[in-house]
Amino acid sequence: MNIEEFDYFLPEGYIAQFPEKDRASSRLLVYHRERDSIEHRYFRDITDYLHEGDILVLNDSKVIPARLIAKKETGGVVNITLTERIDKKRWWCIARGIKANIKNITVRVSDVEAYLEKNGSFFIIDFAYNGDSMEIVERFGMMPLPPYIKRKEKDSIDYDMYQTVYAEHKGSVAAPTAGLHFTEDLLNKIHQLGIHIVKITLHIGVGTFLLIKKKNIEEHKMHREYYKVSPHAIDIIKNGKKQGKRIIACGTSSVRTLESIFSFNGDQPFEGYTDIFIYPGYKFKIVDALITNFHLPRSTPLMLAAAFAGKDNLMKCYREAIEKKYRFYSYGDAMFIL
Repeated sequence: MNIEEFDYFLPEGYIAQFPEKDRASSRLLVYHRERDSIEHRYFRDITDYLHEGDILVLNDSKVIPARLIAKKETGGVVNITLTERIDKKRWWCIARGIKANIKNITVRVSDVEAYLEKNGSFFIIDFAYNGDSMEIVERFGMMPLPPYIKRKEKDSIDYDMYQTVYAEHKGSVAAPTAGLHFTEDLLNKIHQLGIHIVKITLHIGVGTFLLIKKKNIEEHKMHREYYKVSPHAIDIIKNGKKQGKRIIACGTSSVRTLESIFSFNGDQPFEGYTDIFIYPGYKFKIVDALITNFHLPRSTPLMLAAAFAGKDNLMKCYREAIEKKYRFYSYGDAMFIL
């Protein structure tokens, strides 16, 4: 399958630069697969499409301030984005501002010395710090907004808004953006309607946000991402599925976690790493409905959404969203694929 099939034209100005002040006031494109129809609503209206007994699965991973500004001994700047934790002192990272022929370098993050060593296409950063380096990250880091958010005043609102209201477990370097639309009031209303809310964890890393560079999609290799799901959550999902209840996944990260575990009837480890890559042709094992945002061309979340909705169906939805002037990407509007 050629990656060029997953290109589309997005007019300038359609990429959301700010979050909605009221999360649930984002727009919601509802796509019904069985009858191939589209509705245009607001996210708060999602309750109209939920049924008593449905199981709504949320990814409760918390975004860490993974962007760090470091300085070389010469005074030059190195922009670092942490991608995965190795241990208390070391992280995998992307480093920009280092010449291609340099394999290792000492830098400082504020008053903390750190050693950067090239390893493949990534670096490993090793902090010379007696405690847990997460303290350095939280003290000096910035929220890892994607590069298409180009406004200057980033940090004032993003520590709160680039985070779901139910975020709990630290580890993601990009937000599970479909969940950004939920408010505590909306979740309470959903609970009162008799919908089971189940939380799982997948720490979003480069596996989700790096674009596909291979011409043939099948040749793309996902980077692994850490997940953890409680046995209790698995039991609720298994029992719900047996009873014919719908499993509704919020976000592609929730889908990847569930499909990784239920690829073997839910008997996979409840904690570990997944590198599952879902693209058109994939047969879903557990997920019945998907809440998601509008994704970049050639991105792995776009592939997953295309696999779930059907590629031509998804592209039709995107064309209509553009026609209706929806807001795209991380801080943009949402889709609900039924």
